[in-house]
Amino acid sequence: MPVPETEPVPLSGYIVDLLNQKYEQYNRPDFIPHDPISIPNRFSLRQDIEIMGFWASILAWGQRKTIISKCSELVLQMDGAPYDFIVNHQESDLKRFLHFKHRTFNATDTLYFLHFFRDFYREHDSLEEAFLRGMNVGDQTVEGALRGFHDLFCSLEDFSARTRKHIATPARKSSCKRLNMFLRWMVRQDNRGVDFGLWRRIQPGQLVCPCDVHVDRVARHLGLITRPQTDWQTATELTASLRQLDPHDPVKYDFALFGLGIEGYV
Repeated sequence: MPVPETEPVPLSGYIVDLLNQKYEQYNRPDFIPHDPISIPNRFSLRQDIEIMGFWASILAWGQRKTIISKCSELVLQMDGAPYDFIVNHQESDLKRFLHFKHRTFNATDTLYFLHFFRDFYREHDSLEEAFLRGMNVGDQTVEGALRGFHDLFCSLEDFSARTRKHIATPARKSSCKRLNMFLRWMVRQDNRGVDFGLWRRIQPGQLVCPCDVHVDRVARHLGLITRPQTDWQTATELTASLRQLDPHDPVKYDFALFGLGIEGYV
């Protein structure tokens, strides 16, 4: 069952002005080169953007420089064309991934990701379909999409239980930071040159704000979050607060909160 959102605390004029100012400052193409979104930004084919956007978001923990380096390694191992490699590779081509590792993400996880992508793209044109399966008309947030995607992703016969930890779900009360970031990249449509806006059936107003350490810290300082722990309910509480500023695109303020965190605002 979807978790009901906490009633948001009204925002002061200072907070509204600050967040709008920082959104304008950070939602710009010069944000891209030092962020994991630079990885899918290398491509023009939609499936390449989806595949490497998904992978970059899942590997997005640790130093951004390292994340970008490891994702670049994956792109190189897929001959610079992720979608073509995934749908056309031979079994012998997979040997090159046996030593890939980023923190707790290892070769077992890598090979399963490749298997899932191959299986999915042989039947579907866009990864959006994998998230739509869990959504219903009128859903306020993407909670159902994340639950449904998790179950689909983990459903193949050779699924390894160790890989499950890399695919978060609200069903385990996770804030789903990385998947919410991926959905932001794919769904938001503002022609600012950062987010791609490739998907049209999930709406920006349904997105949930990614709660990384910077966003969480700044949001608590500004009173946008009152819940003591950081979990799915915290993410929806933050999003409800941001919806007061823009009900149709609350997650655009992810730029502001993250930027303030990087600046050392708190």
